Amino acid sequence: MKNVLLVFLGGGFGSVLRYIIGKYLNNAEAGIPYGTFVANILGSLLIGIILGYAAKNSSISQSQTLLLATGFCGGFTTFSTFAYENHVFLKSGDFTSFAVYTIASFVIGFLAVFAGMYLVK
Repeated sequence: MKNVLLVFLGGGFGSVLRYIIGKYLNNAEAGIPYGTFVANILGSLLIGIILGYAAKNSSISQSQTLLLATGFCGGFTTFSTFAYENHVFLKSGDFTSFAVYTIASFVIGFLAVFAGMYLVK
């Protein structure tokens, strides 16, 4: 039960922060939903740092990993919003924004995870 509460708390904080970032950075006129993009890239970097640091030494407990990686990063990043935003691009025929947003999210997201793990190496 403690583990469930840790994930719940971390996820709540991550979701609220994602909402705030999206509120200020997502702009329908700009095309690309920068708020979601920033949250997903930062979340990828953070999970790389957290899990890389946890793998490197034993100073992060399983409870802290659940709170930070599973909870916070899981609530902060959002694949469902990413998928919906891409649906909107495709439905409106904006294939350029679809391609740029999708490719950039995957490539930079993966690079952010690797960068996070490298930073704690």
